Amino acid sequence: MKVPKILFLTTAHRHDDDRIFFHQAKALKEQGYEVKICSLSSEFQGTIDGIEIESYAVLERSIPEKKAILEKICNDYHPDAVLCSEPLAVIAAKSIRKKKKASIIYDITEWYPSMRMVEKFSFPLNIIHAVKFFLIQLYAGLISTHYIFGEDTKKFPLAYFFPFKKSIVLPYYPDDIYIRKHIKSLQSDKITLCYTGQFSEEKGIGHFFAAADSLRKKAPELTISILLIGGSRKEKDEKYFSGLVKKYHFENLRIEKPASFETFTEAYADADICFDLRTINYENHHCLPIKIFYYAASGKPVIYTDLKATRQHVDVSKFGFLVDPENSDGISNLILNYINNPDIYSEHAQNARRAYETKYNWNGIKYNFLNFIKKSLA
Repeated sequence: MKVPKILFLTTAHRHDDDRIFFHQAKALKEQGYEVKICSLSSEFQGTIDGIEIESYAVLERSIPEKKAILEKICNDYHPDAVLCSEPLAVIAAKSIRKKKKASIIYDITEWYPSMRMVEKFSFPLNIIHAVKFFLIQLYAGLISTHYIFGEDTKKFPLAYFFPFKKSIVLPYYPDDIYIRKHIKSLQSDKITLCYTGQFSEEKGIGHFFAAADSLRKKAPELTISILLIGGSRKEKDEKYFSGLVKKYHFENLRIEKPASFETFTEAYADADICFDLRTINYENHHCLPIKIFYYAASGKPVIYTDLKATRQHVDVSKFGFLVDPENSDGISNLILNYINNPDIYSEHAQNARRAYETKYNWNGIKYNFLNFIKKSLA
């Protein structure tokens, strides 16, 4: 019996992306499928853990050039199913659909079109380009045979325009082999606050600093350590972040480079509370900050922006708080409440780990994914 061949195509994600490589591709490989990944965001050719990789760092090239690379890989590999992460990948896979009737599964994990795609255009060009990108998304949805939605809030518009197409919701739950459990007891005289990810205004690093500053003013006797893991991608973000560091001048500030996926939960083991205070806007409301599942798995209470996607997918009340990111005074009061009531902190830390074990883990949804792929091949 011929072994089915599964091909992952992505333009925006690296070949070693946590969702694509560490969860989906590995699960398919363990199930006996032949698996290959192609990314246009990273340079690697070879085999990792039995998964073939053919990836090129060519994001700066033209759309026709990138499409040609993806089409060639499709035609050379001759897959039975193609899992695509972006519209261009879906469009490139169209050729193999015609030749072999391969399934084209669109894994929708990003809000499209995103604000960053149109921010460089001034009005009214930004509106025109947003409409253009929206139509491209619909075209990709038309070509696709199946959908995987990262969360319910990303079902629009494709699930509404093409309700007859088979789909599943596959959250970003972590696999336990990548988790370092580290539940702490909160001390009354010191605390470590942690932020991971992009150091940018939109992602909320300014809100995080403002909340820490408010806490410092309310509890001057408290030793506050700031742990930052990540970096700035754009020059404007680097300038913004540098300005924040100079403005607040935290005494115990530790900045670490982005950790590898396998060591991510180890990198913030010292943290007492983990934060995501991204700006509230339409796009963010529909995008779930997925690190919340890793923080919960590690046993870390969280303080997060009150976003629609987060409310819909995670019961944060058992292990943290959803807040207005601009209310630094209210956020610092919540931190003080943990310090003044260590039993509440301990309860939230234990609840975080329990929530992961009972609800938010990869093993609980892995076979839904595998069965979906199996049925798509029929």
